[in-house]
Amino acid sequence: MRYRYSTGDPAVDEAIERMIRGYAPDYSNADLIHQMIVTALKLVSDDADRGDLKILNTTMKEMRYSFKVFRPYRRARKVSVFGSARTPEESDDYKQAREFSAEMARHGFMSITGAGHGIMKAGHVGAGREKSFGVNIRLPFEQVANEVIAGDEKLVNFKYFFTRKLAFLKETHAVVCFPGGFGTHDEGFEALTLVQTGKSHILPIVFIHPRGASFWYDWDCYVKDRLLARGMISAEDLSLYRVTDDVQVACAEILRFYRRYHSMRYVGDDLVIRLESALKPEELAALNLEFGDLVKSGRIEPTAMLPEETSDPDIDHLPRLRLKFPRRRFGRLRQLIDRINGFPLPPDTHMEVPEAGEGGQIPDEVDDPEVEE
Repeated sequence: MRYRYSTGDPAVDEAIERMIRGYAPDYSNADLIHQMIVTALKLVSDDADRGDLKILNTTMKEMRYSFKVFRPYRRARKVSVFGSARTPEESDDYKQAREFSAEMARHGFMSITGAGHGIMKAGHVGAGREKSFGVNIRLPFEQVANEVIAGDEKLVNFKYFFTRKLAFLKETHAVVCFPGGFGTHDEGFEALTLVQTGKSHILPIVFIHPRGASFWYDWDCYVKDRLLARGMISAEDLSLYRVTDDVQVACAEILRFYRRYHSMRYVGDDLVIRLESALKPEELAALNLEFGDLVKSGRIEPTAMLPEETSDPDIDHLPRLRLKFPRRRFGRLRQLIDRINGFPLPPDTHMEVPEAGEGGQIPDEVDDPEVEE
């Protein structure tokens, strides 16, 4: 057998294949396990030093365990809550974060926080232990898991910030930033960057501070006066986030995003948008009139599940839209989703379960091209 991704030694490739078949004869993703083993062996021929190997080894272990922890909860919607670990519990920031997480829990959302104190603890206190995930980072200072999530099976500890950040964004359906320092700004900008560039699903991103404060309003002015004014972002990109001082507005922003819109996938050249209920002909006509600039060719059309889509019995029945989207101008795509969510809902519409593994995954149905060997 010839392998697309090979050690260069047919006998070794066959040995890997036999080992996988012997361990898990019916595993459907055996091809990817084969490639992972090949990659590990290539490190031997590369004569990779021990420091590099430790990075790769720890990264794989941390991500595997994170996937295992989140997997039973893939059908629950989640919100990632960011903010300062130094926020005092008597502060308005803390109280607002606690109120927000409690309100989202009432709507069925689980809260993912960094598991520390300050805003992170507030997110857990509001949601309660049962509806909380902790994504902790091991630091020489500040970061110890708070008492709400300490010892819980939904607590994951990370050595590296990049693996922790991947867990935050891969598993979530919304991002909310309360006032914070470098880490909070990094996480907020990372979420915006991934959505703006199409490297993750579009999802609601909210920046919130207490009433009477100006923390994120000042940040928003900087974005508009320095980034937008100099052409470093587009006006459409401002649609990717919302700034508010009101918990109810923040919650409504997230809930409204999933009012009609469910999820999306790329299938070949088509962007497939899954909906909770079908659009009326006049609503579809309005989309084509208002958002024709988003379509490379043809029109926005209704469709059922495409044969190329990966089957998911819980959502296969959902109505869909398809369009030739150029995979850029994601702020404009967010405006399209907002328009869809603004149409009146049919009386029989009900929320389906979210797609498993929503959030920071690239929404492609096809395998990525091979990376450099």
